[in-house]
Amino acid sequence: MTKAKLIKLIIASVLAIAALFVPYEALGFVGDHALNPLEIRVIAIFVMAALFWILQPFPIWSTSMFVIVLMILTLSNSALIPFRVEGVEPLKFKAIMATFADPIIMLFLGGFFLASAACKYNMDKNLARVLLKPFGKDPKWVLLGLMIITAVFSMFMSNTATAAMMLAILGPVLKLFDANDRGKAAFALAIPLGANIGGMGTPIGTPPNAIALGALQSSGFNISFGQWMEFGVPYVIVMMVIAWILLLKLYPIKMKEMNLDIEGANGFDKSPRAIIVYVTFAVCVLLWVTGKNVHGLNDNVIAMIPMAVFALTGVITKKDLNEMSWDVLWLVAGGFALGLGLQQTGLAKDLINAIPFNTWSPFVLMVGCGFICLFMANFMSHTSTASLLVPIFIVVAMSCKENLAPLGGVTSLMVAVAFASSLGMCLPISTPPNALAHATGYTDTHGMAITGIVMGVGGLVLSWLMMFGLSKINFFEDPAEVAAAPAAAASAPAAPVYAKPAEVAAPAETIAEPAAVAIPADSAAKVVVDSAAAK
Repeated sequence: MTKAKLIKLIIASVLAIAALFVPYEALGFVGDHALNPLEIRVIAIFVMAALFWILQPFPIWSTSMFVIVLMILTLSNSALIPFRVEGVEPLKFKAIMATFADPIIMLFLGGFFLASAACKYNMDKNLARVLLKPFGKDPKWVLLGLMIITAVFSMFMSNTATAAMMLAILGPVLKLFDANDRGKAAFALAIPLGANIGGMGTPIGTPPNAIALGALQSSGFNISFGQWMEFGVPYVIVMMVIAWILLLKLYPIKMKEMNLDIEGANGFDKSPRAIIVYVTFAVCVLLWVTGKNVHGLNDNVIAMIPMAVFALTGVITKKDLNEMSWDVLWLVAGGFALGLGLQQTGLAKDLINAIPFNTWSPFVLMVGCGFICLFMANFMSHTSTASLLVPIFIVVAMSCKENLAPLGGVTSLMVAVAFASSLGMCLPISTPPNALAHATGYTDTHGMAITGIVMGVGGLVLSWLMMFGLSKINFFEDPAEVAAAPAAAASAPAAPVYAKPAEVAAPAETIAEPAAVAIPADSAAKVVVDSAAAK
């Protein structure tokens, strides 16, 4: 460990330990909302995780692993004897361990299999060749085409893998520009912009989408794959047009004509295994888009189809499996574990009751949550940002449910938070696609900062306007309003109750199966998430 990392470790550890000794009674946590020892430990673990994710004395995935183990050792019914507290119901250790196999984690893994197979049989490059052909040879339209293709790929596979693939395709083209042609910077920046924006179009496009979906589903709100695309794809289209115009203004292109030859795109592979990949990919996308109401399959189950098909047919081998980004799975699992600790110890409820959120206007809530997410996402992993903030914001949203109704309710806030977590892209370290583009040497930090700030703030405003518009047509249904019958409403509260430990049910309820979630693709195969810039 370097000296700098050691210093970061000491700072984070001291602050986390200090959180155990804060006089919380003086901060208003008294009476029914006084914090018990388990809740205080959750605060300390939360502080530690936040600082470790931000300062990164260790790789971000290892922090998540440590969080889960630490929670089991200090908070669960299998904790070390000195950490057990009489009269306080501990968390179920099985529930904490189950975050490793949460349905959303399985959705991640299904995305890994799809992306790995697509790359292995050059499906991605050949699709790029076919889809770019209609854009001709005018550099301006080719630029738009590259952004669109990158965005489309990013909707279904890792943003990082998509950016790496597209930059590899673009490498020879960038060399065609004259030394003084600023257009090459536009082309280099187009790839990370397309990858970052495109991921917001589907539930499987980026981890923050799935994390927000998981939080919504645990609170009784469900958005299907198709429903997400109904608002996500139009949002991406508008953002892409804005980004394209912005790049053309910042980096005028002098070149009049270009030929885009893609190495390795010599026609679609017609081998039996390649055909299996094409058919499986198309079937999965079709099933996700049509939704559970049409065919009866949950999105989680759909994601497991390629896992079984590719494993049995030899499309994915043991070597391919070993090269998948398992570190991202552990990272997301750590976020789920934190959310579990916050809610099932009763800490989240006590924190919310100590702050008068109900007196805040819905506009202040929406704007405040959005800018907090955007700021943090520019300096730390997008996934870490969502993992850290979503468990808090979902409780805030539920406590302010009535106030948020004019802006679309709980779902609108959480979708806006998910988008805000993906809009941090003003620095080379903000997200791996940015880092990859910066590594080409054709971009500059000033231009990246300008485009990142404009797209980040503009994307936030656009998401708020979109959520407001959708609320006016009642696009998002409140689970309390669609109860099947009065008897069902009587047996289960309209809004979820974040119970004190004594009221916590069996672990199965902790990891309740979502009605319609999707694979976060910001974590696809063959992508090693860099601990200093993973987004």
